[in-house]
Amino acid sequence: MNRKFFAFDIDGTLLDSNKQPLDSTVEALQCLRDAGHFVTVATGRSRFHAQDVIRSLAFDNYILCNGAAAFLAHQQVYKHLLDEEQLHNFVAEAHDLGIDTAFVGMDTAKRASSLNIEKMEAAMHSFGAQLPELDVDFPEEKEVYQALAFYGKEYEHYFDDKYSKLRFVRWHENSVDVVPKEGSKAATILCVAEQLGISQADVICFGDGQNDREMLEAAGIGVAMGNAVPAIQQVADMVTASNDEDGIWLALKELHLI
Repeated sequence: MNRKFFAFDIDGTLLDSNKQPLDSTVEALQCLRDAGHFVTVATGRSRFHAQDVIRSLAFDNYILCNGAAAFLAHQQVYKHLLDEEQLHNFVAEAHDLGIDTAFVGMDTAKRASSLNIEKMEAAMHSFGAQLPELDVDFPEEKEVYQALAFYGKEYEHYFDDKYSKLRFVRWHENSVDVVPKEGSKAATILCVAEQLGISQADVICFGDGQNDREMLEAAGIGVAMGNAVPAIQQVADMVTASNDEDGIWLALKELHLI
């Protein structure tokens, strides 16, 4: 069997509804590693927000910030930062519209405003994170891998055509990720796979959210979790059981990969 490249989203995929990995998921990851396959996280989280999962599930490799950074054996091999000028202009416009924003670095996040604390907290608490501290000067001092904008469906697609170097991907009813226009989990996965000499056909991705769309479409096999939103299930090659029902283990068994 060819060496495969496995990429797993964290929230709603590796973790169940209680934000814990199932025993079957832990066993499945070990089986893949024992078979010599390449196994990585591919998440919208930064290293700071992903570190507990990386540590507890023994990941040496991880793709973070929706593909803006990649690490092999804990060493960074890929970086794609947000365009500084467009980020500055977007944050200013968002503030004028009453929209809070936050900056995401590799190991910390800071917010640019305090217009609606409750809305920001609802989004951040959904994956176990805390509200970032206020620091409007963060982009002048640190690298910004992605940003967060805290708005609902009322501004869906409002900014899409205004910022040619930015892309807006919803991950919560109150928030979107702001990422480089040409960046995605998929682009970074394929870049790393090429470095490793693994073909696109041998890339297998698991996910459940809108920020997983590109990687499920680009993978040789894209697997949507049973809890994935319908639009993501439609673009996947297969749909497995949910993140509470041994979905990863069952898909790998069905594919004869464990």
